[in-house]
Amino acid sequence: MVNALTKAIIKLTTKLEPIAVGTKFFPTNSLETEYVELFNYTQTILFELEKAEINSDTILQNLIRDVGAENIPTDYTFYELKPAENRIEEYALVSNIIMGSDRYFYIELLHPSNLINIFVKIIENEKGQVVEKTATELVAKMLSKNDAIRVAIELIGIGLSEGVQVISAVGMTGAASIERAIHYTQNVGSFPGIAFTKLGGEYALVFDAPFLLKESRPVDLENYLFIDLIDSTKFIDKHGRNQLVELMNGIKNFIESECDGELEGYREGGDDFIARFPSKDLAIRAGLDAAWFALNNGAKIRAGIGRSRREAGERAQLVDSLESTSPLSLVVFDLANGLYAYNIPSEFTRTLINLIENEKAKLIGVFAFVFIITYLLAVLGLGMYSFVVIILVVAYAFLA
Repeated sequence: MVNALTKAIIKLTTKLEPIAVGTKFFPTNSLETEYVELFNYTQTILFELEKAEINSDTILQNLIRDVGAENIPTDYTFYELKPAENRIEEYALVSNIIMGSDRYFYIELLHPSNLINIFVKIIENEKGQVVEKTATELVAKMLSKNDAIRVAIELIGIGLSEGVQVISAVGMTGAASIERAIHYTQNVGSFPGIAFTKLGGEYALVFDAPFLLKESRPVDLENYLFIDLIDSTKFIDKHGRNQLVELMNGIKNFIESECDGELEGYREGGDDFIARFPSKDLAIRAGLDAAWFALNNGAKIRAGIGRSRREAGERAQLVDSLESTSPLSLVVFDLANGLYAYNIPSEFTRTLINLIENEKAKLIGVFAFVFIITYLLAVLGLGMYSFVVIILVVAYAFLA
């Protein structure tokens, strides 16, 4: 959540609706700690550009889109085990960006069957990794949540065709997927199906009749990141072209080595490029890292993430249409059927936010001191010098 005064100031200067400043995500390892510190040190702001409508209908629509209609049989029942709140939770988004979305899945057979060994081969053919296996259970790790759901549906279909009931669930960890499977059977029963989370809610697909898919295969979803340096001419005039080349090469190298990105259309000395990623989470992470890296080098970027090169470019160019007091360093992306953006604020804005959020006593003291001094100057007939006091006190507040 955002402090009311902080929210008012951000809305005044950006004309946008802030959801969060920094993050409340609790890190549990060194990588998470590094990212959480970056979010909070830079006071990274999450904006809501177009509000997403989150309900059971939109969740199902997104599921079909992400997993692929061809990978889901027509005969199923969709259950809402725990409704999602009609809002975006920033800490859940941060978790997905840092660690990736749920990718473990659990398979349970009600009785021992040789199918468990066939399932292992299918999972390995799908580039998954089997973590644990017994005669009736297995836990596997897939490349993404969508892959886990898709493969689980395929295995459930094979089980139904052989008269074997298969229960599955997807989770952030193996233990989480097992807990979700338990929750599924408690609420739905021991019917063939898969439980999963979407945008903070918990849902399930239940299959009552045997089905046969033509061929289960990953949906060919491209995730593009368009990056453009804001006012590159001014940056070159101030720092030189060599600094621009070094900056863009640094972003390029990180995207290729740390985020599995493939660059397109980049020429050395240019101020923009497009990169393609295997998942949207990685594209958002790359955009954020690029924005933080640019900020540390005295630059701003505009970045857009989309399912096509054009869509990514159009989202990046949204920066030009905003009515903010100065160009914003934004990373724009879609969530459900809404549009959101991360903003890396300027040093002045970060200092102001820090005063309001973390140093309220100093802020109150500054205002009280200014009021008293300006009042005394007015009484002494020296009110014309009040603005000098205000300038000096504000400078102290920001530099101290």
